[in-house]
Amino acid sequence: MAETSQTLDRGLRLLALLAKEPRGWTMTGLATAMGVNRTVVHRLVATLEQHRLARRDSHGHVHVGLATATLARGIEPLLRAQAGPVLRGLADELGATAHLTVADGADALAVAVVEPSWTDFHVAYRVGARHSLDRGAAGRAILLGRELVLRPGELPPYVSTRGELQPGAWGVAAPVVGLLDLAASVGVVAMAELDEEHVGPPVARAAARVSQLLG
Repeated sequence: MAETSQTLDRGLRLLALLAKEPRGWTMTGLATAMGVNRTVVHRLVATLEQHRLARRDSHGHVHVGLATATLARGIEPLLRAQAGPVLRGLADELGATAHLTVADGADALAVAVVEPSWTDFHVAYRVGARHSLDRGAAGRAILLGRELVLRPGELPPYVSTRGELQPGAWGVAAPVVGLLDLAASVGVVAMAELDEEHVGPPVARAAARVSQLLG
């Protein structure tokens, strides 16, 4: 087994705890959660604060810092690069705009969009578009995929919606299952009616392929 840094491991564990608790942590709570003494936690927090990866509020609670947003933005190009060829194949197969969407808090955020190359008309759906997770096929698929465990070779289920985000727009999406700390879905959207039985299986296969690429 490769030699690792205990200090870095503890710092990363602490950062993960901060990211999962929007209300913040007390020093004592962090020490208990990590199984270390308060002195260790104080040193780790002070180091993260220097890099703006952690901050303390007026009550002394520790929160994730704003610099983590810069790190998170670096993930989107990676997601687009990995998922892009899969989305291109899906968009051209179905003649519909394909997208990879991730959960961002209570919102669904489009991080990759590919329009079909051969159609005269298609839905314009931009990277950065966001909406509530409980509206639209992409968000509903993300919610469906949470806590979902698939058997080897099993395709994820898919969901469809009509007119929830834009009048007349049809959407079909399937969750990307099995990614650590990332909830996502792959889907297509079109202004014409989408036949679930025809569109659903290719969308599910694309979601499974993206899961393999990103897992």
